[in-house]
Amino acid sequence: MSDRPDTPLLDRVRTPADLKGFSDAELHQVADELRAETISAVSETGGHLGAGLGVVELTVALHAVCDAPRDKIIWDVSHQCYPHKILTGRRDRIRTLRQKDGLSGFTKRSESPYDPFGAAHSSTSISAALGFAVARDLGGACETGHGDAIAVIGDGAMSAGMAYEAMNNAGHLKKRLIVILNDNEMSIAPPVGALSSYLSRLYAEAPFQDLKAAAKGAVSFLPEPFREGAKRAKDLLKGMAVGGTLFEALGFSYLGPIDGHDLDSLLPVLRTVKARATGPILIHVLTKKGKGYRPAEERADRGHATAKFDVVSGTQVKAKSNAPSYTKIFGETLVDLAEADSRICAVTAAMPDGTGLNLMAERFPSRVFDVGIAEQHGVTFAAGLAAGGMRPFCAMYSTFLQRGYDQVVHDVAIQRLPVRFAIDRAGLVGADGATHAGSFDIGYMASLPGVVVMAAADEAELRHMVATAAAHDDGPIAFRYPRGEGVGVEMPEHGTPLEIGRGRVVREGGRVALLSFGTRLAEALTAAEALAARGIEATVADARFAKPLDRDLILRLAREHEALITLEEGAIGGFGSHVAQLLAEEGVFDTGLKFRSMVLPDSFIDQASPSDMYAVAGLNSAEIEAKVLATLGVAQVSRRA
Repeated sequence: MSDRPDTPLLDRVRTPADLKGFSDAELHQVADELRAETISAVSETGGHLGAGLGVVELTVALHAVCDAPRDKIIWDVSHQCYPHKILTGRRDRIRTLRQKDGLSGFTKRSESPYDPFGAAHSSTSISAALGFAVARDLGGACETGHGDAIAVIGDGAMSAGMAYEAMNNAGHLKKRLIVILNDNEMSIAPPVGALSSYLSRLYAEAPFQDLKAAAKGAVSFLPEPFREGAKRAKDLLKGMAVGGTLFEALGFSYLGPIDGHDLDSLLPVLRTVKARATGPILIHVLTKKGKGYRPAEERADRGHATAKFDVVSGTQVKAKSNAPSYTKIFGETLVDLAEADSRICAVTAAMPDGTGLNLMAERFPSRVFDVGIAEQHGVTFAAGLAAGGMRPFCAMYSTFLQRGYDQVVHDVAIQRLPVRFAIDRAGLVGADGATHAGSFDIGYMASLPGVVVMAAADEAELRHMVATAAAHDDGPIAFRYPRGEGVGVEMPEHGTPLEIGRGRVVREGGRVALLSFGTRLAEALTAAEALAARGIEATVADARFAKPLDRDLILRLAREHEALITLEEGAIGGFGSHVAQLLAEEGVFDTGLKFRSMVLPDSFIDQASPSDMYAVAGLNSAEIEAKVLATLGVAQVSRRA
């Protein structure tokens, strides 16, 4: 454990109101101490480091000027909220970040009144803040009262259409609303697209900085004698195609760009806006992700997500594994297939590294497309690629693909276009908690006509499923796989396409059948060993496909066993429900078969280690064994008895 930093002023802060007793000079020191405390805490817990370091001064300035929790400070994505949590009465628990029964790594309404709106996905803050602003003006009841609504959104999150939908609505309603654009020139990966180029132009010409800062939306705040000159300067800058014209066209006054690490700039601007703003206003703040900690600043992702690390060197402490990660297997297999097929291309939404597509981007940069944080567009773009004769892989996290679900239905499934959905982070993911858990994709994909849905039981199966998807041109196909390392099986050199809708039996038994969909197969095999020690032989099968089901395999298991239990890392309404539907249609239940379906519980599971989360969900080997015994009516006595 690293030594704790010396923080004499920060030690005096119990709530944000305490900051109002400090001078501006002292607030500079508070920011320095807050940065040191954030680094120290994350070194012990791991987590999102760079984003929080980039907004330390902004966090101090906001809480020094605003009146939270009456004023609603809404952090977009909120992976940058650790400094905010330290200042809002949670410093004593900050070293429990992302751990079981500890603080969430994101804002969470149930955790603190200073978190008015929970978030872990991007581009929701402006919509939520506008909702608070309208509720305020309509006299809505709120325990903490109603003040200003302030959305803090990053430039990466501004690539999502939802942000502009909200700004367009806010400009129309003309409510007093403050949006702070935290422009650090990168989201998780470097931002892409025309918007990024537009924002870059706002501050590309250094000699114009002072003129632009004075001229843009601040005109209404200037004394009368200066307004005409400032207006002329502003019009001149508009003609040069730089400035806040895009935001002003949406109905926002524009201020900036402002150095987001300079409290002497931030404090007077925020105080002026707080005192005088009437309608919607956007403050453009320039920051640096990882600011103030060299190891984070020098990393390509600016310390986006880090394991525990040594504060002095920045060296991360990661557990070693003998097995490759599922994500890496996907990326390597796709490169292998793309070598032989020029029609294979790939689409991701701001997660090239997280999805493993960085490997293909290095080899075939013209065939990998990062569309930014725009999952809806990404899905339809992939549909267009498929309609145009390409073989697109749309690689997204399960929980992010939810944002493009209408496009999956309307643009892909109805048209039976062969888009290949690589669904990463399927199942429970650990420290990121419920917002990032891939709980629902089995249900929402398998419910669609004509969509093939697969789940890999191990890393070798994943390699075969990538090959299966590449070869499948008869409509959409999806395959899911979890976060983390594989189980250490022997790997084939190349993937071999599987027969669509065919599972496999991996252990023959007698009395009970365990039918697994996904990586619970290893737990099912462990449970089968424990059951064998009790004299109960279990058949274990890998379904491979939730759609189409392997009817022959399922009906044979039902016919030859007293009980059939399905296992999946998904919510109610998924694989087990499809199996139950088949058994009901075939009249199997009339024969007395004991059928049970083990799924994720009907609740959201908070952050913990994946094994702890699966224990809560009742999907580890011990819970599988117990389910079998209960189903068979066998008393759960000691195996030694």
